[in-house]
Amino acid sequence: MSQVEPPVYTTMYKEHPEEKMLACQYMGPKTMVVNSVPKPMITAPKDAIVKITHCTVCGSDLHMYAGDLDSAMKKGDIMGHEAIGFVDDVGPEVKIVERGDRVIILPVVATNPSKEMEGMWGHRLSGIFGYTQLTGGYPGNQAEYCRVPNADLILVKAPKEGVSPEQLLALADVTTTAWHGNELAEVGKSHVVGVWGCGPVGLSIAKLALFRGAKKVYAVDPDPRRLEIAESFGCIGVNVREHPDVSDRILRQEPQGLDKGIEASGFRSAQSWIQTTMRAIGAEGDQSDTVSHVIKATRKGGNIALIGDFFFTTNQFPIGALMEKAITLRGGQLYAQKYHPYLLDITVKGEYDPSFVFTHKGEPYAFSLFALPFLYKFEDLLWGDIDFRPLDDFENIPKMYKLQYEHGMPGGLKAIMATPFGRSLGK
Repeated sequence: MSQVEPPVYTTMYKEHPEEKMLACQYMGPKTMVVNSVPKPMITAPKDAIVKITHCTVCGSDLHMYAGDLDSAMKKGDIMGHEAIGFVDDVGPEVKIVERGDRVIILPVVATNPSKEMEGMWGHRLSGIFGYTQLTGGYPGNQAEYCRVPNADLILVKAPKEGVSPEQLLALADVTTTAWHGNELAEVGKSHVVGVWGCGPVGLSIAKLALFRGAKKVYAVDPDPRRLEIAESFGCIGVNVREHPDVSDRILRQEPQGLDKGIEASGFRSAQSWIQTTMRAIGAEGDQSDTVSHVIKATRKGGNIALIGDFFFTTNQFPIGALMEKAITLRGGQLYAQKYHPYLLDITVKGEYDPSFVFTHKGEPYAFSLFALPFLYKFEDLLWGDIDFRPLDDFENIPKMYKLQYEHGMPGGLKAIMATPFGRSLGK
């Protein structure tokens, strides 16, 4: 076990001597496996054990899946940092959450023992569940149970009724990260905003920018399905394949430039052959194509937020334009605890619905596809008026990694996975 300061004490958990659980484990690049592993027990006085009902694959999990962070992984690491569930047990010093509470597990843990991160960046940053040894090696929550250290800080109590699993799970990381991106860029009323990357986080950034009063939001991505979703919110879609010089395209529409630019695609989104080649031969770890376009398209004195993942170094970074245009550039891990209960409150009140990020639909309840023509009218099949399952089984999570990595996810975004316990509760 990795020893850390109180109240966490250790990044690992005490294993139950007899009871097991299912968990998604990293076994190597592009190899995720659901295995039976020991169930966690209370390991420190401020711990809670959460019995997971629903979890999902984050876009940043794909960095590990692809092998980009293989050197920071251990075979058998339990994956995942987006989950909800019910508190199953609490340590003697837990004061706020109680057994039986429905909770959102926030992804960030305050304590991180990684000396490697300190050596690279001069400081250690927060730990994250199920996200490499660099962020502490904490076992993740793509599992039936999760040990949550410092539970009163990391768990957010949620209503047991009136809010769906999809809504709560979207609040764990996606919506919270998206709000953080808007905060870093200081998005407000009447601003013109550009968002590079229309994955679940990028689309949530765009939708929340409009929620915060932005006048216009440009959504930049190569995927037509994702651009359609952005346009359904009222955004202006920009297809990178049709307009590779994205910044010039935006500047033709907005000669003064964007007030706020937000990069939400990350280090794997190289567009130019130069950046693609340099990453392939190891001459750089991160690409700078998207950031370069953001800087060029943002007005003098504007704000830029980097919310997509960047870890290493990059070449051909336009530091001159950044400095001379007097642009404020910010980035960083989300301040998860800061934004709750506000984000939960606006969801419960119906002011904002984050659940659109879950686009995967399973097969109709209890029926095979072969039976569909005999069970439904032709016009219902044609127009999709069928009660499809809004979730998939937890045991299928390796398939979801593959679909999400290959951009083959039905609907283009994410799937919500229900554990056996979650399925037993129904929707």
